[in-house]
Amino acid sequence: MPVLTLAAPNGKILLVTGGSRGIGASICRKAADTGWTVVINYVANDDAATRLTDEIRRSGGAAMMVKADAGTEEGIGAIFSAVDETFGRLDGFVNNAGVVDFPQRVEDYSWARLQRMFAINVIGATYAAGQAVRRMSTAHGGHGGAIVNISSAAAQIGSPNQYVDYAASKGAIDTLTIGLAKEVATEGIRVNGVRPGIIDTDIHASGGLPHRASESADIIPMRRAGRADEVADAVMFLLSDQASYITGAILNVSGGR
Repeated sequence: MPVLTLAAPNGKILLVTGGSRGIGASICRKAADTGWTVVINYVANDDAATRLTDEIRRSGGAAMMVKADAGTEEGIGAIFSAVDETFGRLDGFVNNAGVVDFPQRVEDYSWARLQRMFAINVIGATYAAGQAVRRMSTAHGGHGGAIVNISSAAAQIGSPNQYVDYAASKGAIDTLTIGLAKEVATEGIRVNGVRPGIIDTDIHASGGLPHRASESADIIPMRRAGRADEVADAVMFLLSDQASYITGAILNVSGGR
């Protein structure tokens, strides 16, 4: 069950899938600091979600955590039902949940690997975006809003000999961003994307390369990995009124790579 806290003063509700760690957690912190009420979705790590929620509340922000799998229809339904039942509105959505896998060449991929990758990174993300539109769109009685899809620089690089499947899934997210932005442009919704490069988070460990961020400096023009808060700053800009005439854009946050 979600844990409720009072809504923040500006009354705006932001849902972040995969929000308990890494880039998602940084987005939640910055959003709460700027007055959003944050709904933190996560799938497994209760401790991380609880720590983040408590941290936001101690800092005077408003947060609610919802445990559900953003890679399944049932899980996405549970996430949005929690938002509906608690707040009755949604103003922002960050489509952040995603997975990577161990480095392999394409000919070595198993069917199970591909099913997992695309179920979460593409099907789940697309379905979740549609559920956000249902709640935000003026055509459905909503108040409008903003969606930010988290892509990856891998979508342009291709990640050969490592994660071509991950890169392909993020290429799909880029296409989703462009197409959905045009589809809902007259319905009060802006849809944009962010392509992080090599960011120092624990996603690299989950893909079997725990030191990838620190060891990749030489291939990044700025000669360092990025920080999660640097990606979060880009996301917060695209959610804000400062980006009121921006839709269908994809911003690289990759140190020039």
